[in-house]
Amino acid sequence: MATPVNDFVKAYAQSGTVRFHMPGHKGKSFHGMECYDITEINGADYLYDAQGIIGASEAQTAKAFGTARTLYGTEGSSQCIKTMLGIIKMCSSSDRVTVLAPRNVHKAFIDACILLDLDVKWLYPQKPTASICCADISPQQFEQALGEGGIDCCYVTSPDYLGNMADIKAISQICRKAGIPLIVDNAHGAYTAFLKESCHPIALGADMCCDSAHKTLPCYTGAAYLHISKSAPKEYGEIAKNVMSMFGSTSPSYLLLQSLDLCSERLASGKFAGELEDAVVRVSECKRKLESMGWVLCGQEKLKITLDAANCGYDGNDLADMLREKKIEPEYSDAGYVVFMASAWTQQSELDALMQALESIPVKTAVKQELPAITAAERKMPIRQAALQRYHTVSVDEALGKVCAMTVTACQPSVPVVVSGEVISDEVIKILKRYSIFSVNVL
Repeated sequence: MATPVNDFVKAYAQSGTVRFHMPGHKGKSFHGMECYDITEINGADYLYDAQGIIGASEAQTAKAFGTARTLYGTEGSSQCIKTMLGIIKMCSSSDRVTVLAPRNVHKAFIDACILLDLDVKWLYPQKPTASICCADISPQQFEQALGEGGIDCCYVTSPDYLGNMADIKAISQICRKAGIPLIVDNAHGAYTAFLKESCHPIALGADMCCDSAHKTLPCYTGAAYLHISKSAPKEYGEIAKNVMSMFGSTSPSYLLLQSLDLCSERLASGKFAGELEDAVVRVSECKRKLESMGWVLCGQEKLKITLDAANCGYDGNDLADMLREKKIEPEYSDAGYVVFMASAWTQQSELDALMQALESIPVKTAVKQELPAITAAERKMPIRQAALQRYHTVSVDEALGKVCAMTVTACQPSVPVVVSGEVISDEVIKILKRYSIFSVNVL
């Protein structure tokens, strides 16, 4: 297997060439990686017109994922989400593009709507949920909404932050029947293409998806993929690089590109699939043991362990703090849940440490929760119009009935509570307080 980007950079680092180019450290050691941190010098290719070593590495990765084209991103799935929606906008024949999406989108989706002036038709959970991360949306809801017309694209986040997975296969079949493209935020699921039975969105029928390579693969933070399916319109792949360049720096990190390149070799060699299979077994056994202790788990994602803290008698944030005292740092917590992300490189000893920590904490009676329903919002103006106006900041208690300016998200997971242009209701105020958000920007 080839590692053209990594090979080029290593050879350059060892060449003794005098660096009269960026970056400013000139390859001298401050942190230890500087000699490999280069810019687009002769022979290094160019990310947004990749015809050399980057293009070769991307082609190898596309083969591993079974895509028509895979693009590298160095600014996370956020850049890829904006690129996917930009491709949809440019390829659409509609005067105004409307995207159908469940409410648990990432902030990058909202940012794309602002920048591209997109409209959104939201799909809401059919029953109250303990987390804004969840969007229990059935394929039938997509089918009904598409039947009402006026939709140019469907967008799904799967897996979500808690490890729940949408029925992408069924949704993709509905979209294909309706002649509507399906794009998926698969930021947490890059590894799913290499399970015994792939449940990666491209394998399940999506036209495009993004993966955060850094979340579950051995890549540096910010490394990402944009995948385009073999069944997607050819035009998507033809314009993808130009669209991506609008949302990214002209100075992409070669450290990230090298990590993507090295990962590509591992994926293409088939070695990762075996490592992943072993990890799935370890994590599955850990989940089984935690449930035998009385802990309530949720989510279907293979490498994510999500504790339903409220059903075990705890506020999730308090439980997370208890675990930090035992040297366990979770990925995320909120009032209802604590999330732990494993990978193929999570060792048995680390899973043992998690189990020992939780074994020392008693499971208690479930906490009764009065869940504020995430109801359909009243929209006063388009997202872009509201987001780009002058605003003023008020406390959430003063916000009732006012129009949201810049979208308010809980960070992490950067999922919106109230979107630009929507009226702030009693239910929204309750959710804001649940996520410890006590001030908002309004028009």
